[in-house]
Amino acid sequence: MQEYSIGRLNDRFVVVWYEEDGRRRRYRLDADTLERAEAEARDVLLAQTAGKNELTVETIWKAYSGTVVGRPVHESMEYTGRSVLPWFGAFRPDQISVQDCKAYIADRRQAGIQDGTIWTQLGKLRTCLNWAEKTGLIERAPYIERPSKPAPKERYLTRQEIAKLLAVGCAPHIKLAIRLMLSTAARVTAVLELTWDRVDFERGQINLRTGEGQRKGRAIVPMTESLRVALLEARKAALSDYVVEWAGGPVKSIKNGFKAAAVDAGLSNVSPHV
Repeated sequence: MQEYSIGRLNDRFVVVWYEEDGRRRRYRLDADTLERAEAEARDVLLAQTAGKNELTVETIWKAYSGTVVGRPVHESMEYTGRSVLPWFGAFRPDQISVQDCKAYIADRRQAGIQDGTIWTQLGKLRTCLNWAEKTGLIERAPYIERPSKPAPKERYLTRQEIAKLLAVGCAPHIKLAIRLMLSTAARVTAVLELTWDRVDFERGQINLRTGEGQRKGRAIVPMTESLRVALLEARKAALSDYVVEWAGGPVKSIKNGFKAAAVDAGLSNVSPHV
Protein backbone atom coordinates (compact mmCIF):
# COMPACT_ATOMS: atom_id res chain seq x y z
CA MET A 1 0.00 0.00 0.00
CA GLN A 2 1.13 3.56 -0.71
CA GLU A 3 2.92 5.34 2.14
CA TYR A 4 0.81 7.84 4.07
CA SER A 5 0.66 9.72 7.36
CA ILE A 6 -2.12 10.68 9.75
CA GLY A 7 -2.31 14.32 10.85
CA ARG A 8 -4.67 16.85 12.42
CA LEU A 9 -6.32 19.86 10.82
CA ASN A 10 -8.89 22.03 12.60
CA ASP A 11 -9.40 19.34 15.26
CA ARG A 12 -10.08 16.69 12.59
CA PHE A 13 -7.96 13.74 11.56
CA VAL A 14 -6.60 13.81 8.00
CA VAL A 15 -4.64 11.38 5.89
CA VAL A 16 -1.77 12.76 3.81
CA TRP A 17 0.08 11.11 0.91
CA TYR A 18 2.04 12.08 -2.20
CA GLU A 19 1.09 11.28 -5.79
CA GLU A 20 3.66 9.85 -8.23
CA ASP A 21 4.23 13.34 -9.66
CA GLY A 22 5.11 14.66 -6.20
CA ARG A 23 1.82 16.44 -5.52
CA ARG A 24 0.73 16.37 -1.89
CA ARG A 25 -2.79 15.07 -1.25
CA ARG A 26 -4.80 15.49 1.93
CA TYR A 27 -8.17 13.96 2.79
CA ARG A 28 -10.30 14.76 5.82
CA LEU A 29 -11.46 11.73 7.85
CA ASP A 30 -14.62 11.12 9.86
CA ALA A 31 -12.82 9.11 12.57
CA ASP A 32 -12.74 10.47 16.11
CA THR A 33 -9.83 8.35 17.42
CA LEU A 34 -6.36 7.64 16.05
CA GLU A 35 -7.10 3.91 15.81
CA ARG A 36 -10.22 4.51 13.71
CA ALA A 37 -8.37 7.09 11.64
CA GLU A 38 -5.72 4.50 10.74
CA ALA A 39 -8.37 2.06 9.55
CA GLU A 40 -10.36 4.70 7.64
CA ALA A 41 -7.20 6.12 6.05
CA ARG A 42 -6.38 2.79 4.41
CA ASP A 43 -9.82 2.58 2.82
CA VAL A 44 -9.65 6.19 1.66
CA LEU A 45 -6.16 5.78 0.22
CA LEU A 46 -7.10 2.67 -1.69
CA ALA A 47 -10.24 4.31 -3.07
CA GLN A 48 -8.43 7.53 -4.02
CA THR A 49 -5.34 6.02 -5.60
CA ALA A 50 -7.26 3.45 -7.66
CA GLY A 51 -10.55 4.55 -9.21
CA LYS A 52 -13.63 2.55 -8.28
CA ASN A 53 -13.86 1.24 -11.82
CA GLU A 54 -10.20 0.17 -11.83
CA LEU A 55 -10.07 -1.99 -8.72
CA THR A 56 -9.54 -5.65 -9.54
CA VAL A 57 -10.63 -8.59 -7.42
CA GLU A 58 -6.98 -9.31 -6.62
CA THR A 59 -6.47 -5.77 -5.29
CA ILE A 60 -9.59 -6.03 -3.14
CA TRP A 61 -8.64 -9.52 -1.94
CA LYS A 62 -5.23 -8.29 -0.75
CA ALA A 63 -6.73 -5.18 0.85
CA TYR A 64 -9.29 -7.22 2.79
CA SER A 65 -6.62 -9.75 3.81
CA GLY A 66 -4.65 -6.86 5.27
CA THR A 67 -7.52 -6.13 7.66
CA VAL A 68 -7.46 -9.62 9.20
CA VAL A 69 -3.70 -10.06 9.71
CA GLY A 70 -3.01 -11.98 12.91
CA ARG A 71 -6.31 -13.86 12.81
CA PRO A 72 -6.74 -17.48 11.67
CA VAL A 73 -8.82 -16.30 8.71
CA HIS A 74 -5.75 -14.54 7.26
CA GLU A 75 -3.99 -17.83 6.54
CA SER A 76 -7.24 -19.17 5.10
CA MET A 77 -7.48 -16.17 2.76
CA GLU A 78 -3.94 -16.74 1.53
CA TYR A 79 -4.57 -20.45 0.90
CA THR A 80 -7.98 -19.93 -0.75
CA GLY A 81 -6.58 -17.18 -2.94
CA ARG A 82 -4.43 -19.74 -4.75
CA SER A 83 -7.61 -21.17 -6.26
CA VAL A 84 -9.83 -18.10 -6.53
CA LEU A 85 -7.43 -15.42 -7.81
CA PRO A 86 -6.15 -17.19 -10.94
CA TRP A 87 -9.79 -17.36 -12.05
CA PHE A 88 -11.27 -14.04 -10.84
CA GLY A 89 -8.25 -11.93 -9.83
CA ALA A 90 -7.88 -9.86 -13.01
CA PHE A 91 -11.61 -9.02 -13.21
CA ARG A 92 -13.21 -5.86 -11.92
CA PRO A 93 -16.11 -6.69 -9.60
CA ASP A 94 -18.65 -5.36 -12.12
CA GLN A 95 -17.31 -7.80 -14.73
CA ILE A 96 -18.16 -10.92 -12.70
CA SER A 97 -21.32 -12.70 -13.80
CA VAL A 98 -23.32 -15.69 -12.59
CA GLN A 99 -21.96 -17.59 -15.58
CA ASP A 100 -18.42 -16.96 -14.36
CA CYS A 101 -19.34 -18.48 -10.99
CA LYS A 102 -20.97 -21.49 -12.65
CA ALA A 103 -17.92 -21.99 -14.85
CA TYR A 104 -15.67 -21.86 -11.77
CA ILE A 105 -17.84 -24.42 -9.99
CA ALA A 106 -17.74 -26.75 -13.01
CA ASP A 107 -13.97 -26.36 -13.32
CA ARG A 108 -13.38 -27.12 -9.64
CA ARG A 109 -15.66 -30.15 -9.72
CA GLN A 110 -13.82 -31.48 -12.77
CA ALA A 111 -10.58 -31.09 -10.78
CA GLY A 112 -12.05 -33.32 -8.07
CA ILE A 113 -12.79 -30.55 -5.56
CA GLN A 114 -15.80 -31.21 -3.32
CA ASP A 115 -18.77 -28.82 -3.23
CA GLY A 116 -18.09 -27.97 0.41
CA THR A 117 -14.66 -26.60 -0.48
CA ILE A 118 -16.02 -24.73 -3.52
CA TRP A 119 -18.77 -23.24 -1.32
CA THR A 120 -16.10 -21.96 1.08
CA GLN A 121 -13.87 -20.57 -1.69
CA LEU A 122 -16.66 -18.59 -3.32
CA GLY A 123 -17.81 -17.52 0.13
CA LYS A 124 -14.43 -15.87 0.70
CA LEU A 125 -14.82 -14.07 -2.62
CA ARG A 126 -18.29 -12.90 -1.62
CA THR A 127 -17.00 -11.67 1.74
CA CYS A 128 -14.23 -9.62 0.08
CA LEU A 129 -16.55 -7.96 -2.41
CA ASN A 130 -19.22 -7.22 0.21
CA TRP A 131 -16.50 -5.63 2.36
CA ALA A 132 -15.40 -3.51 -0.60
CA GLU A 133 -18.96 -2.26 -1.09
CA LYS A 134 -19.45 -1.60 2.62
CA THR A 135 -16.24 0.45 2.84
CA GLY A 136 -16.99 2.41 -0.33
CA LEU A 137 -14.24 0.93 -2.49
CA ILE A 138 -16.80 -0.22 -5.06
CA GLU A 139 -20.34 0.93 -5.68
CA ARG A 140 -21.95 -2.50 -5.73
CA ALA A 141 -20.80 -6.04 -5.03
CA PRO A 142 -21.83 -8.56 -7.68
CA TYR A 143 -23.89 -11.62 -6.84
CA ILE A 144 -21.65 -14.62 -6.29
CA GLU A 145 -23.44 -17.89 -6.96
CA ARG A 146 -22.31 -20.91 -4.96
CA PRO A 147 -23.20 -24.60 -4.97
CA SER A 148 -25.53 -25.78 -2.21
CA LYS A 149 -23.70 -26.26 1.06
CA PRO A 150 -23.40 -29.99 1.82
CA ALA A 151 -24.79 -31.28 5.10
CA PRO A 152 -21.98 -31.46 7.68
CA LYS A 153 -20.47 -34.87 8.32
CA GLU A 154 -20.50 -35.09 12.09
CA ARG A 155 -18.17 -37.52 13.78
CA TYR A 156 -18.58 -37.81 17.53
CA LEU A 157 -15.80 -39.36 19.60
CA THR A 158 -16.52 -42.05 22.16
CA ARG A 159 -15.09 -41.78 25.69
CA GLN A 160 -12.50 -44.39 24.76
CA GLU A 161 -11.47 -42.45 21.64
CA ILE A 162 -11.23 -39.21 23.66
CA ALA A 163 -8.96 -40.96 26.17
CA LYS A 164 -6.73 -42.22 23.35
CA LEU A 165 -6.50 -38.77 21.78
CA LEU A 166 -5.58 -37.09 25.07
CA ALA A 167 -2.99 -39.79 25.84
CA VAL A 168 -1.02 -39.07 22.67
CA GLY A 169 2.26 -37.25 23.09
CA CYS A 170 2.11 -34.00 21.10
CA ALA A 171 3.12 -30.34 21.38
CA PRO A 172 1.64 -28.59 24.46
CA HIS A 173 -0.33 -26.06 22.41
CA ILE A 174 -1.92 -28.84 20.33
CA LYS A 175 -2.84 -30.79 23.46
CA LEU A 176 -4.35 -27.69 25.10
CA ALA A 177 -6.36 -26.82 21.98
CA ILE A 178 -7.71 -30.38 21.84
CA ARG A 179 -8.72 -30.22 25.52
CA LEU A 180 -10.50 -26.92 24.97
CA MET A 181 -12.44 -28.22 21.98
CA LEU A 182 -13.45 -31.41 23.74
CA SER A 183 -14.42 -29.68 27.00
CA THR A 184 -16.27 -26.68 25.56
CA ALA A 185 -17.56 -28.06 22.20
CA ALA A 186 -16.08 -24.89 20.68
CA ARG A 187 -14.97 -24.59 17.07
CA VAL A 188 -11.24 -24.53 16.49
CA THR A 189 -11.37 -20.87 15.40
CA ALA A 190 -12.98 -19.87 18.71
CA VAL A 191 -10.33 -21.82 20.62
CA LEU A 192 -7.43 -20.23 18.74
CA GLU A 193 -8.92 -16.74 19.25
CA LEU A 194 -9.47 -17.28 23.00
CA THR A 195 -7.53 -14.87 25.22
CA TRP A 196 -6.74 -15.13 28.94
CA ASP A 197 -8.97 -12.18 29.87
CA ARG A 198 -11.96 -14.35 28.92
CA VAL A 199 -10.93 -17.28 31.13
CA ASP A 200 -12.54 -16.78 34.55
CA PHE A 201 -10.95 -19.17 37.05
CA GLU A 202 -12.94 -17.65 39.91
CA ARG A 203 -16.32 -18.43 38.39
CA GLY A 204 -15.11 -21.46 36.48
CA GLN A 205 -16.23 -20.08 33.12
CA ILE A 206 -14.81 -19.55 29.65
CA ASN A 207 -16.18 -16.75 27.48
CA LEU A 208 -15.91 -17.79 23.84
CA ARG A 209 -17.27 -14.47 22.59
CA THR A 210 -14.92 -11.85 21.22
CA GLY A 211 -14.92 -8.09 21.64
CA GLU A 212 -16.53 -7.77 18.20
CA GLY A 213 -19.93 -8.60 19.67
CA GLN A 214 -21.76 -11.78 20.42
CA ARG A 215 -20.60 -14.03 17.63
CA LYS A 216 -23.21 -16.51 16.45
CA GLY A 217 -22.72 -19.94 17.98
CA ARG A 218 -20.39 -18.71 20.72
CA ALA A 219 -21.29 -18.62 24.38
CA ILE A 220 -20.01 -18.62 27.95
CA VAL A 221 -19.36 -22.21 28.96
CA PRO A 222 -18.47 -23.89 32.27
CA MET A 223 -14.89 -25.03 32.93
CA THR A 224 -14.42 -28.71 33.77
CA GLU A 225 -12.02 -29.62 36.56
CA SER A 226 -9.58 -31.39 34.23
CA LEU A 227 -9.58 -28.38 31.91
CA ARG A 228 -9.02 -26.04 34.86
CA VAL A 229 -5.87 -27.95 35.79
CA ALA A 230 -4.59 -27.80 32.21
CA LEU A 231 -5.36 -24.08 31.90
CA LEU A 232 -3.68 -23.22 35.21
CA GLU A 233 -0.52 -24.97 34.04
CA ALA A 234 -0.64 -23.18 30.70
CA ARG A 235 -1.23 -19.82 32.41
CA LYS A 236 2.00 -20.15 34.38
CA ALA A 237 4.02 -20.50 31.19
CA ALA A 238 2.03 -18.00 29.08
CA LEU A 239 4.04 -15.49 27.07
CA SER A 240 1.12 -13.80 25.30
CA ASP A 241 -2.56 -12.90 25.73
CA TYR A 242 -3.61 -16.00 23.79
CA VAL A 243 -4.50 -19.20 25.62
CA VAL A 244 -3.28 -21.39 22.77
CA GLU A 245 0.10 -19.96 21.81
CA TRP A 246 3.31 -20.94 20.07
CA ALA A 247 6.64 -19.10 20.30
CA GLY A 248 5.00 -16.33 22.30
CA GLY A 249 2.24 -15.57 19.82
CA PRO A 250 -1.16 -16.74 18.54
CA VAL A 251 -1.51 -19.99 16.60
CA LYS A 252 -2.97 -19.72 13.09
CA SER A 253 -3.81 -23.38 12.58
CA ILE A 254 -3.53 -26.74 14.34
CA LYS A 255 -4.64 -28.75 11.31
CA ASN A 256 -1.37 -30.65 10.86
CA GLY A 257 -0.77 -31.12 14.58
CA PHE A 258 -4.30 -32.40 15.15
CA LYS A 259 -4.06 -34.76 12.18
CA ALA A 260 -0.80 -36.22 13.52
CA ALA A 261 -2.33 -36.69 16.99
CA ALA A 262 -5.36 -38.45 15.52
CA VAL A 263 -3.12 -40.80 13.50
CA ASP A 264 -1.03 -41.60 16.59
CA ALA A 265 -4.23 -42.34 18.50
CA GLY A 266 -5.39 -44.69 15.76
CA LEU A 267 -8.44 -42.58 14.92
CA SER A 268 -9.77 -42.15 11.39
CA ASN A 269 -12.08 -39.53 9.84
CA VAL A 270 -11.42 -37.11 12.70
CA SER A 271 -10.77 -33.41 12.21
CA PRO A 272 -11.22 -30.26 14.33
CA HIS A 273 -14.60 -28.59 13.96
CA VAL A 274 -13.93 -25.31 12.14
